Amino acid sequence: MNERPAISAARYTAIRDDLTDASFDCIARIAHEQAGLVLPHAKKNMVKSRVVRRLRALKMQSFGDYVDLVRGIDGKDELRNLINALTTNVSQFFRENHHFDLLRQTVLPLLLQRAAKGGKVRIWSAGCSNGQEPYSIAMVLTDMDSAVATRDVRILATDIDIEVLGFASRATYPDTMLEGVPPANLSKYFQKVTGQTSEFQVVAALRKLVSFRELNLHERWPMQGPFDLIFCRNVLIYFDAQAQERLLTRFHEMLAPDGWLLIGHSERVPASIAADFTSGGITALRRSGIMQNQHPSAGGKHVA
Repeated sequence: MNERPAISAARYTAIRDDLTDASFDCIARIAHEQAGLVLPHAKKNMVKSRVVRRLRALKMQSFGDYVDLVRGIDGKDELRNLINALTTNVSQFFRENHHFDLLRQTVLPLLLQRAAKGGKVRIWSAGCSNGQEPYSIAMVLTDMDSAVATRDVRILATDIDIEVLGFASRATYPDTMLEGVPPANLSKYFQKVTGQTSEFQVVAALRKLVSFRELNLHERWPMQGPFDLIFCRNVLIYFDAQAQERLLTRFHEMLAPDGWLLIGHSERVPASIAADFTSGGITALRRSGIMQNQHPSAGGKHVA
C-alpha cells in the first residue's frame, strides 16, 4: 500500500530470542483485526525482519515482550507503528500505465468538461503510499487542462501509514524514485531541490491538487463522496475474501453514478458482487446500478 523513510533507531540492539510461532500468530491476529491484513505463516520471515526494526527502535530484546507491549493498554502508539511496519509500500510514478491511458482517452475528457463549466470533480487515491500515484494523476489532469488548478478539481490521497504520508506531503523524491516519469513531465512538474544534486520536488501547482489524509480502510470513512474516480490498486490483495468484498461494496457506494474504480493487475471482483460493476478495460470497473448484496456496513451516505 516503495522506499520507506528510514526509521530512526539505535544502530544495533541484540535480540535475545526468536520470533516464536505463538508470537507470530499474535502479531498476525492483531494485523488482521486492526488493518485487515492477512499474514500466513509463509510470511513469518518477512514479519520478523520488519518487527525487529521496531524492537531495535525501542531498544527491546524480546519479541515476546514486544507482543505484550502492543497488546497492552500502553501500546496504542506502538500498535500504529507495528501496522506501518507491516504495510508494504511499493509504488512508482505511472505504475500500470494502461490506467493512465484510460484516463486520458476515456475517463477525464468528460470530467474536465464538467469542471470547465463550473462542476466539481473528485478523485480518491486509496492506499496512496508515498504519493507517486496521486501526483501521477495530477500530472495527467494538468497535461489535459492547463487551467485545472483553477477548477473545482481535487484529489484525496489516503494511507494507513503516517510515515509515507509525511514523505508524500513533502513531495521530494530522489532521482532513483522518478523512474516512469516521462522526461517532458520531469522538467515541467519537478524542481531540483536547492543544494541537492539528486532530489526533486513536485511543483506547487501539482501539490495543491492533492490532499493527504491518514485512513484505515477498515474503519469509518469520514468523507461523504461521491467520487468520480477511485484508485485502489494492489491493496485488496493483502486482505481476505470477506474484507475484499466489504471494501468493494463500500467503494461502490462512494462512487458517483457511472464512476470508475481502478484496481491492481492481480485483483478481481468477487462473483457475488460482479454484477454491480461493468468492465471498462483491464482492471477498470464502472459503477452500475444499486448493489445487489448490501453489507450491513454499507448503507447510506455515512459509510461505516
